[in-house]
Order: sequence, then structure tokens, then C-alpha cells
Amino acid sequence: MSGLSGKVQTVLGLVDPELLGRTMTHEHLTMSYECCYCPPAPGDEALATAPIEMKNLYWLKQNPYSHKENLMLVQETEAVKEELLNYKKAGGGTIVENTTTGISRNMHVMKQLSQDTGVHIVAGAGYYLDATHSAETKKLSVEKLTDIIISEVLHGADGTDIRCGVIGEIGCSWPITDSEKKVLRATAQAQSQLGCPVIIHPGRDSAAPGEAIRILQEAGGDISKTVMSHLDRSIYDSAELLEFAKKGSYLEYDLFGTEMLNYTFNTAVDMPSDCQRVQTLAFLIKEGYEDKIVIAHDIHTKNRLTKYGGHGYSHILNNIVPKMLSRGITQSQVDKILIHNPKRWLTFK
Repeated sequence: MSGLSGKVQTVLGLVDPELLGRTMTHEHLTMSYECCYCPPAPGDEALATAPIEMKNLYWLKQNPYSHKENLMLVQETEAVKEELLNYKKAGGGTIVENTTTGISRNMHVMKQLSQDTGVHIVAGAGYYLDATHSAETKKLSVEKLTDIIISEVLHGADGTDIRCGVIGEIGCSWPITDSEKKVLRATAQAQSQLGCPVIIHPGRDSAAPGEAIRILQEAGGDISKTVMSHLDRSIYDSAELLEFAKKGSYLEYDLFGTEMLNYTFNTAVDMPSDCQRVQTLAFLIKEGYEDKIVIAHDIHTKNRLTKYGGHGYSHILNNIVPKMLSRGITQSQVDKILIHNPKRWLTFK
């Protein structure tokens, strides 16, 4: 693995980590999310099939998974290109693209977007949730899954020679299914051989992040090179959060821009506001975890794009960073979260 050591692998090839700049560690550029479609509430059927237009945007913000067209981000390559150009103009340098097998990963589109915009794009290897695992995938052994993941990093994914630079997002349901456990173990084995970064999508339960870390660690994974995603919808209790933080993974708050009254996938959750997310970052910094925080938007539906009245990929740079600074987070700490922590995570051992 000496050829990868000390480098970051993008869809255009290896780059020096110092060139990454400000990095969003969890985004999607080509994804389809049909696997998670939720039928609309009675009486809203017409809205669920209506065109995406101004008068429907608030409903769409509250019910993003009940509109099938909204789940097809894969259709918006030109809009995403425009977004990335704006991201670059706002000071962004790198996007970690978390689309894995089963949700319309498109290596060619990622490569073209990077060439057209000058934004570094790091593609994700591996598999998403059990619901997207094919019958063939579910039959594969841990060893075979390991070989596939390693090949996506060393040789290229989806029949291309375009290589992934991170494993993930690796999807976990709650409880974690047998197929997902195999993928987690394969992820750990591939990581131990490659010295590469890993990123996990935990199930929607406060115990889910810890369980995923346990399985990964027992299979030989490197927790210090692993990001736990979606903590802003997973762990709310401060003591519980600090207990999880002790495990040593990167702590990712990646739903910036998402504010809704009822979280479709777990109605027991009160989705935090961006202000509350910033407060949590400040809390983690105060507790000594500024070297372990990364942030992003996890854009995966059309309504999050500025084309459809959304916040876009530049929201954190344009709006959240000033808020962080106004709430006592220093510029040095902001730079750790946006530049230095992602760089350290993404660099192969």
C-alpha cells in the first residue's frame, strides 16, 4: 500500500493532503434514494406527485421522502455542477461523496464533475443499507466482500478504472442485519489492509453508533480512521454523547440545513435546528474533542439544492461558519473542523 500512504485518493487520482482545503465529509452528487420512499399522509397524495414548485416547497421540506421525484438527485447533474462551482467560489475545496453500491453511484459523473469544477471529489466504496443489498450480495462471504471493497479502492469501481478513496458510507439499519454485519466486518478487514478512511451510516437509535463501532473494532477496524455519521439525529443526551466520543471515532454532524418538525424515519426524534447543531459543536469543543469533529450537509434529495429553493453545498461555508464564530468557536477551531480533521482522516496510512 506504499503507493497510497500519505496521500488522498480522489476520482482524478492521488493528491497531496495539503491541497484538499475546506472539506465537506458527507455529501451526495449522484444518488437515488428510492429505497427509502415513504407514502404521503392521507390527503397529501396530490402533493406527492405534483411538480416541484414554489408553492409546494414547504411541504417538501417537511416531507422530503414522500415525493418520488425528490429522491432522484441522480437526475440533477447540471444543477449539482452549478452548486459545486458556487462551493468552489465560497472557498470549498473537497467533497467526500458517500454514494455506495445500491443507490446509483456513478463514477463517470463524479470524475466529470471534478474535472469541470476543480473541486476534489473522493468517492466511496462498499455497500449501503440491507434494503439495497442484492440477493447476490447477501450470499457473499466476508472474504469476498472484502476483496470487492479493496478492488474498488485499488483498481476502480463499477467496471471503471476510477478509484474510491474512502470506504462508505457503510449502511447500518437498527437492529443491524446479518448482511450489514458482514459488510461491516469486510469493511474492517479492507481498512486494516489498506490503511484507508471509513465512514459509517448508523441505524436510527442512540445505541446504533456504538454497536457499529463495536462490530468494526472486533473485526480489526481502525476506529481512529473512522467517521460516525448522522450524530445529529442519533445521540441527544450529553452524557451519552461523551461516552460515545470516548470510543475514538470522528464525530460527524452532517445534516446542516435539515430542519423539520417530524423526522419521517424516527418520529421519536426531534430534529435539531442548525443553531442547536452549532451549540453541540461548541459543547464537544469545550469537552476536548475539537480534533475529532467533521461536518457536512448530506445533500441527497432535490429540495436541498438551490435550484429548488434549498441551501446547497455552500450553506456551511456561507452561513454556519459565521454562526460558529459568533458563538465563541474560534477561527482556528473552525479550520480544524473544516480542513485539518478531514485531511487527517482522508490520508491513507
